[in-house]
Amino acid sequence: MMTNDKFPYLGLKASTDPAQIAERLRYSPTVFEFFTTPADCTPAGLNHLQKMIEWVQHTTHRIVIHHPMSYRGHHVEVSTPARIDPAMAQFVTTSTQDLLKVAREMDVQLLIHGSYNAPVQTINLEFGDVATGRQAVLDELDHWRDVGGDHIMFENSISPIYPYSDPVFNQAILAHHYRLAFDTSHTFIAAHGNNDVLVASLQQLAPAIVHYHLVDSMGQFHDSLPLGQGRIDWARVWPTLNQTATNIYEITLANQLDSTAQRASHTYLEHIKAAAK
Repeated sequence: MMTNDKFPYLGLKASTDPAQIAERLRYSPTVFEFFTTPADCTPAGLNHLQKMIEWVQHTTHRIVIHHPMSYRGHHVEVSTPARIDPAMAQFVTTSTQDLLKVAREMDVQLLIHGSYNAPVQTINLEFGDVATGRQAVLDELDHWRDVGGDHIMFENSISPIYPYSDPVFNQAILAHHYRLAFDTSHTFIAAHGNNDVLVASLQQLAPAIVHYHLVDSMGQFHDSLPLGQGRIDWARVWPTLNQTATNIYEITLANQLDSTAQRASHTYLEHIKAAAK
């Protein structure tokens, strides 16, 4: 694995709220990720997003736009069939096109989730079975890969239709030549808290990974813990990371105007890095 003395980066995440952004910029992050909502995909929202990106670009050019997580109270599943939810399907198309336009114009990255946490019952209802659901996701991601090029990346989920915990499916993902965003907690949860599966997945997918969400977890549900507070074995994870990628610490904050937990996670991983030398 190629080493980079500057990796891991201090990567922080915020909404497009100026107060949150100002708090993050106080610590001079090397990587900045915008957590967007449907409001950011309106004409006024897109204009505001561009202004906030311009502001952050005074500090860093390593910027990621995280596609909205939810729409009308439901997770944004990119493979949602139009016959099931035409409004969601239309939102996926329109919002992705609009955010990609911003990403190109501002020379930043757009991150899209391949899925979130669609349960097997929902997958079977919409697609018939998991295998068909996985193919629907790959078909959708193929489209956005071709449209987005070097400005788009795809993140894994805890849903069985787009996890990174299955080595056979991982091989299929690699064959599609996607630029991958790897969330450590999502893989750990999908692997039911198995560090062996997490480490194997990180090693297998490393050549395609361009961005990490470094997050701890107990491996049972989506808990987004600071590093060192869950069950992920970071001493084993560290050597597997592709150090040509970027990273943020996607930690749940009790107060969105206090990024202490994100920054403490960076300090924790720096200690792991130092101990590995």
